[in-house]
Amino acid sequence: MHDELAKTVRITARAMARHGFVHAYGHCSARIDEHSFLVAPPKPLGLVRPGEACTVVPIDGALPEGVLGEVRIHREIYRRRPDIGGVVRAMPPNAMFLASMMRAPKPRHGFGAYFWPEPPLWRSPQLLRDDQQAAALAEQMGNAPAILMRGNGTIVVGATQQQAAVLTFYFEDMCRHELAALAVSQFAQTLTADEAAERATWTGGTLERMWSFLTAGDPEAREKFL
Repeated sequence: MHDELAKTVRITARAMARHGFVHAYGHCSARIDEHSFLVAPPKPLGLVRPGEACTVVPIDGALPEGVLGEVRIHREIYRRRPDIGGVVRAMPPNAMFLASMMRAPKPRHGFGAYFWPEPPLWRSPQLLRDDQQAAALAEQMGNAPAILMRGNGTIVVGATQQQAAVLTFYFEDMCRHELAALAVSQFAQTLTADEAAERATWTGGTLERMWSFLTAGDPEAREKFL
């Protein structure tokens, strides 16, 4: 049951590790329906094995035994946002550095357009391992596709698990550009609302090409995007 969705979660897990967005820490999940979601095994995502079981987590209920405590963040996001089908919790290096500076990146290039006007910044450096904090983060995130967490990395969401993975790549590249812009701030520009709205497109195979890039070589990856 849910075999194809679990496969997508596992592929995402290994892709995030392969591209340096997670290490020993990080997790990803995909919505099953309005009542539950699947989360990757509670281990370093790069070590998730082909065919390894993911865990079903109720959206309105306690975390199952063995599920990582921060997965309650996923639960709170799914509870509030029926449009969200996938969540990635990552620690990309450029995002981590910006977060330590308490600075949210600005939309300065194409990938940044998806996060206009800028992602919210969660200011506590503590791990989120209780329901109240997880709910507060989800509330602050609102309808944004990502939130930057001081000292803790990122939460990125998408309509699907694939989109959440692709947006994690985009967000880290946005943070990389922000750090570069700090060195030449007198020349750095940001996109206008109209420019960002036009550029933040998923047409023309945009999602599919990046997903193929992220998952190339994975033992469970499909040749064709589904």
